[in-house]
Amino acid sequence: MTLISRYILSTFGRIFGLALAAFIGLYLLVDFFERVDTFIEYSAAAHLYLIYFALKTPLIAVQVVPLACLLAVFMTLGGFSRSNELTAMHSAGISLLRVTLPLLATGLLISLLTLLTYEYLVPICVKRANLIYSDKVRGRPVAVFKRNRIWLRDGRKIVNIRLAEAEKGQLQGVTLFDFDQHFQLTDRSDIPQASYINGQWSAESLIERRFDNGNLTASHTANDQTIDLSLTPEDFRVSGSKRNEDLGYRELRALAAKLKAEGYDPTRFQVDMHARLATPFASLIMAFLGIPFALRKGRDSGLALGIAMSVMIGVVYFILQAMLLAFGYSSALPPVLAAWAANLLFFLFGCWLFLGSDS
Repeated sequence: MTLISRYILSTFGRIFGLALAAFIGLYLLVDFFERVDTFIEYSAAAHLYLIYFALKTPLIAVQVVPLACLLAVFMTLGGFSRSNELTAMHSAGISLLRVTLPLLATGLLISLLTLLTYEYLVPICVKRANLIYSDKVRGRPVAVFKRNRIWLRDGRKIVNIRLAEAEKGQLQGVTLFDFDQHFQLTDRSDIPQASYINGQWSAESLIERRFDNGNLTASHTANDQTIDLSLTPEDFRVSGSKRNEDLGYRELRALAAKLKAEGYDPTRFQVDMHARLATPFASLIMAFLGIPFALRKGRDSGLALGIAMSVMIGVVYFILQAMLLAFGYSSALPPVLAAWAANLLFFLFGCWLFLGSDS
């Protein structure tokens, strides 16, 4: 590594570290004020505060690292421009590509590290944080079963659910086992899909079988039936998160393939699977986008402007990404396109800024 590359990267590294710490701190502060009432209400021990927010830090870090990357690139090149160092580099025959290549390579490295963090560290930390918040703090048992095979008890019923989609208010592949006081099976209902409508579960179709002393006595098919199940969609949120944050890419891929093979709708898991690969590369896109912004602003690129611009671009990116993922969840866009479209659009926007740059 040449001296100029070490100098550029050392400047970038200092700003990136400070920016990442600041963004994580702000995020944790907001999250703390959102959660602190619950911790106080349930008289949670002080050490649970620290453990919970420490476990949330990896997820927060991978979410804000693109903003830190954008701010660091912007402030690094902007600082070189204000101090005329960028002009001196150009005078010495150092091209813009030579100056920015270490920044882009670092952005790629950060993206790869983020991808590994999403795959191996974030799922473990999110699961443990959910366990602490739901079990240790709120006193609610956390579902420890697999997403693709849920077993639970509701009164004298034992319920098996193939897939619970709390956001849609739907259950797929439901089997209800009814028992008497002697724990003898009296009834079994097989329901392909149940929807939560007006405060109750409704099945478009079901097959009901009645038993007496273990022997099948009757069987019939019914349509548009109400299911006697006291659970609500909220009760299934404890086993996961809206964006499947406690599942890695490989888990999502395996689950999506298994659901598809068994005839269930795997769209949500396919979208999240591709998003697991696309989201980490936002850091590389933001590093690329920060270069033309810094070149355009030049000497006017102060700290306040850099922070405001980074937050504004980050908000626009995350809103656009959320919209595109929502289109993917609803099957309006293919999963791959829904996951990667935000990165592609911002890359094209950066190319357009480069074409209009004076440098």
